[in-house]
Amino acid sequence: MAQDTTVPKLNFEYWLDKAVEWGQATTLESQKDVCLHLPQLQEFLHQVYETLKHMDSVTAIQQFPLIGQLLGRLCWNPFVIGYDESQKTLMWCLCCLYSSEPQNPVELKANSWIRSLLCHLLSSSKWESSEAETSAFISSLGYTSADYYCHLVKNMVFSLVAELRGNQFSELNIQGRVSASRLNAVSLFCLPLITLPDLTPLVESLLLYHGGASKEILSSEFLEAVNDAFLKKKISLSESAVFSLWLRHLPSLEKATLYVLDQLVSVHMNSLEEVACVMKDLLLPQAASHPAIFRIVNEIFKNAVLETDGAPEVMTIIQVFTQLFLQGHQNENKQHKFPLKAYFPYHHQPLVAALLKRPFELPTTHWAQHLKHISHMLRALVEDTNSSSLADLFEIWFLVAHFGEWLDIAAEQLMKAAVEPDALLWLLAFYYCPQNENRQRTQTMVEAQAVYNHLMKLFSCTVLSVKDLEAAVHSVKDVEQCCSKYLITHLLTNFLLFSSGGHTIAQEFIDHITETTDTSKEVCSLLIRTAYRINQSGEENQRTLKLLNELLQKLTLKV
Repeated sequence: MAQDTTVPKLNFEYWLDKAVEWGQATTLESQKDVCLHLPQLQEFLHQVYETLKHMDSVTAIQQFPLIGQLLGRLCWNPFVIGYDESQKTLMWCLCCLYSSEPQNPVELKANSWIRSLLCHLLSSSKWESSEAETSAFISSLGYTSADYYCHLVKNMVFSLVAELRGNQFSELNIQGRVSASRLNAVSLFCLPLITLPDLTPLVESLLLYHGGASKEILSSEFLEAVNDAFLKKKISLSESAVFSLWLRHLPSLEKATLYVLDQLVSVHMNSLEEVACVMKDLLLPQAASHPAIFRIVNEIFKNAVLETDGAPEVMTIIQVFTQLFLQGHQNENKQHKFPLKAYFPYHHQPLVAALLKRPFELPTTHWAQHLKHISHMLRALVEDTNSSSLADLFEIWFLVAHFGEWLDIAAEQLMKAAVEPDALLWLLAFYYCPQNENRQRTQTMVEAQAVYNHLMKLFSCTVLSVKDLEAAVHSVKDVEQCCSKYLITHLLTNFLLFSSGGHTIAQEFIDHITETTDTSKEVCSLLIRTAYRINQSGEENQRTLKLLNELLQKLTLKV
């Protein structure tokens, strides 16, 4: 038998020839040869796994057509699976070939074959010494080997789950507790099999187990792998298991939050319903019912705002998240509900309480008065010399930014209701220009007032032209100033949506303003938010909704 042990990397042909030659190592000569090659084989298998984990199953099989034959033969060689970490590495390799979403009968059959091999590997340590007797025993029960081992895995999982749950409810019995080292080992054992449905009860029981240890007892690799599998929809977990995962492993919560942000920012969403669906699907707003999770997610959002300079899509995501969180909080059982101040503990509580009030909780006739109340409180805080640092201003601004729905309603009320404009205009001016260095906010307020006065003169006109609105814009000296530009765009867009003649020139003027002021993203976000609010409120405003959909259909092509 060949004794040459110099093998090129990933030489599948060489190792397949060896595996065929060895068979199940029933002769002394083959056993000696297996033992001679075991260190190199283990290194080869490790290299295979490192390569496979970066591929999907289809690519892996296309690139390495011999891999199935090789792994299948090695899994039945007792010397191979009994050596060091070879058994574990074989499991990892098989899991990489498993199709999480099989597309055809071939992939379904391959998955079944992989499951049977994994079950064999899990049980091989007990049965390898008496395989013939075991096969006869299994046959006498009326099972095939694959069926038997599947039942064996289910029973093993059931046993471990029962043990964990039993210990969970008898923590005073110190002798009966599952040891931390054993739990850590079980979590490691689960690593290559996390996406197998039969293992889900065990994964959830591990996540929900709290044995009173002062530090984390589950392996960080296990927690990271579960989080990745959940985010990529390779595993389905209960809400309580996901919440427990994020509470016990903050890197997983951070990764989940960034994953949601990336999903929503990288793929353009046409409606806030889609944004809400993605968030709820990944359980982020639901998990935020726990104040610790809410505050960590909030910090990640804050960093995203700073890094993107308050990009409109990021601000919209934060606003939708806050709305979904509040909906969930209202629906929670009062006995298990945290007070709302637990989520915003460091802010002026009367302002927090006013912002937390949902628009639908008030009659529409009270909206203007409520906004005036918010504006006065906010102005008093901002102009307080004790809260005048940039850091304090940012924290106040970021709090207000969570509740952008009220800001949009403020702009809408300025157009639709008979209101005193100063308080509402100041609220919008603060949002778009929180700093008043060199009197920027004061100047923004003056310019917004001038545009607003001009628009009010046109509000009842049934026949309008683009030039009429251009005149309103040109009444401002420095419309290119960033703060003024965005605030004026906000006012103009609401004028087009809610004035008598705005609908007739809306498409033409939106095209004009987005091309001349580079505000396509801002206008698109505003239109999407407005459509969502009208849909949510159940307003019978089909004419405005139709216009919104038409504007969005064209505008989304530009963004």
